[in-house]
Amino acid sequence: MQAAEPDFFKKLVDVQNPKYLWIGCSDSRVPANQILGLEPGEIFVHRNVANLVNHTDFNCLSVLQYAIDILKVEHIMVVGHYGCGGVRAAFRKREYGFVDNWLQHVRAIHRRQPERFEGLDQTAKEELLCELNVIDQARHVDETSIAQAARQRGQMVKIHGWVYRLSNGLIQDLNFQPQPQPAYRPSCE
Repeated sequence: MQAAEPDFFKKLVDVQNPKYLWIGCSDSRVPANQILGLEPGEIFVHRNVANLVNHTDFNCLSVLQYAIDILKVEHIMVVGHYGCGGVRAAFRKREYGFVDNWLQHVRAIHRRQPERFEGLDQTAKEELLCELNVIDQARHVDETSIAQAARQRGQMVKIHGWVYRLSNGLIQDLNFQPQPQPAYRPSCE
């Protein structure tokens, strides 16, 4: 790196000022920086199996709060990918161990809307569940007290729902539209 760009590491040490937070899957084939063509320091990243945003996941919520409150990111991208092993496992009737607890959130999306999957082949079912999962997780981001508090203080953060296709490297924007939320009021006022 230093041979190609002598000041590369000096620039990294000075400041972290990303405009983007990527919440994506842990899959090693879906690296945020490379997909977006960004250098280290230009994107803040949180990854977990099936790109979930759970209101009880303090790791994810800590990343979200740091990104919004400290780094002042302007865009949050919840990014799933077609061919996701977590989404595929959510359809299967076998046990995988501890991860089954985590995947209950994905399975619940399918259970809530079984009619949307009728008549589809397995690949189409998995792709639809991947898309619905991304929208659900983007909604979870929008519903956090962290995002609501940012809105209330006038800090605008755009939330995106995207799906990455491994076979061609393209991102599909699912055009996530947040639903109007009541004003956030901390319970300790």
